[in-house]
Amino acid sequence: MSTQKNTDFFERVYEVVAKIPLGKVTTYGAIANFLGVGGSARTVGWALNSSIMTQQPTLPCHRVVNRLGQLTGKIHFGLGVMEHLLRAEGIQFTADDTVDLNAHFWNPADQLEK
Repeated sequence: MSTQKNTDFFERVYEVVAKIPLGKVTTYGAIANFLGVGGSARTVGWALNSSIMTQQPTLPCHRVVNRLGQLTGKIHFGLGVMEHLLRAEGIQFTADDTVDLNAHFWNPADQLEK
């Protein structure tokens, strides 16, 4: 992927993440599918990593989890920060410390226009 295409894709990811409502989460894959690049969940993760480290520090990246509800991005927030932010928003976790996706999943494909 060229640098320009990469930048454009990252910006599209940021636009979706900015719209995740308080008390909801989505997944890397749901974002990729909405953007028409199913199978690019890892690239969504790279975009979010980039946003945390440099470009978009105010994005609610903590609201993006993996397809199982696991906090795979937590290493970029610091010990316990991602979970703390989600719990503060009322996000419930299951017994195995994953986000209860049945209660909190937000699908951009159902909520946003392409």
